[in-house]
Amino acid sequence: MKAMVLQEKNAPFVMEERPDPVPGPGEAVARVIACGSGLTIHHARAGRAQVNYPVIIGHEVLGEITAVGEGVARLSEGDPVTMHCYLTCGHCHWCRTDREALCDNLAGFVGRHMDGGYAEYIKLPVRNFIPIPESLDYKAHPAEVAVICDAIVTPYKVVRRARIQPLETVAVFGAGGGVGIHMVMLARWAHARVVAIDILPEKLEKCREFGAEAVIDASRENVAEALAEFTGGRGLDVAIDFVSAPSTLEAGTKALGRGGRLVTLGGNTPEPFRVSAGEMLAKELELLGSRSFTKQEIMDSLELVGRGDVWPHVTEIYKLEEAEKVHYRLEAGLITGRAAIVMD
Repeated sequence: MKAMVLQEKNAPFVMEERPDPVPGPGEAVARVIACGSGLTIHHARAGRAQVNYPVIIGHEVLGEITAVGEGVARLSEGDPVTMHCYLTCGHCHWCRTDREALCDNLAGFVGRHMDGGYAEYIKLPVRNFIPIPESLDYKAHPAEVAVICDAIVTPYKVVRRARIQPLETVAVFGAGGGVGIHMVMLARWAHARVVAIDILPEKLEKCREFGAEAVIDASRENVAEALAEFTGGRGLDVAIDFVSAPSTLEAGTKALGRGGRLVTLGGNTPEPFRVSAGEMLAKELELLGSRSFTKQEIMDSLELVGRGDVWPHVTEIYKLEEAEKVHYRLEAGLITGRAAIVMD
């Protein structure tokens, strides 16, 4: 099979011919149809994430099962599938209580610690494959269906974790990114009032198209003053931060009103930030992390898209051999929405 391989940290992809994978007991192999390309996957390409080199990256996969190993009963050849990217044990407390990202025995992440989707085939434990429902025409929309398992499910989890309610005010920092714009979409799906914050006017205009009631250009405006104006001085109910730099986390926290919740998803910015314990107490604020998602949340997200509640926003499609090009654009912050690689 053809595969785009990372040989070392922050090195260009190398196209390699590798043997087609063969499933062992409890495993399955899928032919990759499409693989999403977002910042999470780019952190591996850019050397900002722990990776076992050499590796094939990519964790937003749409494929069709081509072979199953011994003991596999729930999947058959030809079944369309997406995937869950965490290599979990399936039996610890966190796995049993639908919080798989906290698995006590986490073995890693597909595309970092096990080969992922930038290849013609992918082999995974069968529990990582999730069937595509009949309501989704994956053959007509391979790129959009591929990215559901990250771009849609990540904000779907945030809606649940932050308990976003109709008519609440929600600010999205980094709203023009591949997941941020879908967060705007999902917050509107939850009937919240949304303000989008970013630094590129063209991305902010796209956020308006997807439901943002107001936008703030952080490169030109005072974010705190603009948020105060948007909420009429009441403060935000929820601040969602995809940038998660100390400055944005502190701005989001200060903008919260009584009972407000801050959600951070920026795992690659480990710097601490300051928050007033007194203000937390007085307002009963909540500071939350939201780490990926569960298989059930992926299934829920597939259903949401399948019934037409939301639709993934894929703006750029590339061939496998063009992986370096898409990652250049990801590093430069030039992609609005999501990009994807679609196999020939």
